Amino acid sequence: MNELKNLTSGRVFLPGDEGFDEARRPWNLAVDQPVRAVVEVADADDVAAAVGYARLHGLAVTAQPSGHGPSGDTEGTILLRTRGLGGVEIDNGVARVGAGVKWGEVLAAASPLGLTGLAGSSPVVSVVGYTLGGGLSWFSRKYGFAADAVRAFDAVDAEGTRIRVTADRDPELFWALRGGGGDFAIVTAMEFELPPAPSLYGGRIMWPIERAPEVLDAFREVTASAPDELTVWFDLLQIPGGSGFVMIDCTYLGEEPGGLLRPFDLIDGALSDNRRLLPVAELGSICDEPTDPSPGASRCELLTGLDDQVAGVLLGEPIDPLISVQIRHLGGALTRPADGGGAAGHLDEPYLLYGIGLPSEATAERLERLGKALVPFTSGRKPFTMLHGGEQAAAAFPRESLARLRDLKRSRDPHGVIRANFPVLG
Repeated sequence: MNELKNLTSGRVFLPGDEGFDEARRPWNLAVDQPVRAVVEVADADDVAAAVGYARLHGLAVTAQPSGHGPSGDTEGTILLRTRGLGGVEIDNGVARVGAGVKWGEVLAAASPLGLTGLAGSSPVVSVVGYTLGGGLSWFSRKYGFAADAVRAFDAVDAEGTRIRVTADRDPELFWALRGGGGDFAIVTAMEFELPPAPSLYGGRIMWPIERAPEVLDAFREVTASAPDELTVWFDLLQIPGGSGFVMIDCTYLGEEPGGLLRPFDLIDGALSDNRRLLPVAELGSICDEPTDPSPGASRCELLTGLDDQVAGVLLGEPIDPLISVQIRHLGGALTRPADGGGAAGHLDEPYLLYGIGLPSEATAERLERLGKALVPFTSGRKPFTMLHGGEQAAAAFPRESLARLRDLKRSRDPHGVIRANFPVLG
């Protein structure tokens, strides 16, 4: 493996080297990543060299800027840290980013131009990794999956060759990379459209946990007729060792939502309400999620509805030992197949449930119990970027799409040189 150090200009860490354990550690500190080596790549040529080396020696490579969605399935791999592949360029409403760029960087550049990327709740998640898994955005009800906004990828294939992937040059790989995960090529840069956002309204309302039934009723009322420009999330929050709260997070693509959020205004006892017009660059401030690595255990389900029985499951037990149980409103453009869309496809389910807590037996049991109680009201499908350790990529795709992805993997990478966090052949 020492030969690898001579093939790349980036830093290479091998077992026993100072800094190896830190270099292989993902953002989710609860996940262990047993790897053969870590390469902090400096450019696309480093990626090509590392892939070529792996192919020659019967090894596999996996790419992570920081590791927000690790599975721990890295035994025997070379981990490529792509955070050094930076740069944000915006030209005529199209952004070009390196594989290490985070959403906060894109939003900061797009905001003064009256544009936005199809970002999620965290500004520190990588744009490329998020998009390869589809990318569920605050604005997906209006514009669909982030993956369907992509125009082109620069990548390295399983042969170690640098390639450019577009709808015209390689339509099958272009389809797969837009939501099928990182199992088919190592993306080094990406180009995607930025939709307009001349005005953005959003923020959070917080109440004591005792208001949860009223807030959930209002959430169901608002989301039953919400326009595609409005996205609302319901969240039960438990401070470890402290109080519980119920919250509503929202964004609206426009100046003011008028009376669309009035059912929440009628609920007394709000502890805080910071809804306002805000720059796109401040999108991450709505949920104010941790920006430093931390341990976590989570579970995601797609809900087929949110009737009284589901509400009873959500409110029937204390949140503890979980930290958060969140319901996101989907629908809108996500239900409509995009013209020429990618492997992310579309989602018929109107809501997404996401539970998270600190890793422990109690957390695992609570997540399992919550999932089982909701089985009659879940579809079984899960968004790719919200898979967790122990789950498989198969859960993220309809049968036809999964078969198509597996055929492509077998034909383009028969030796398994490239391995995603969740391999499609897993």
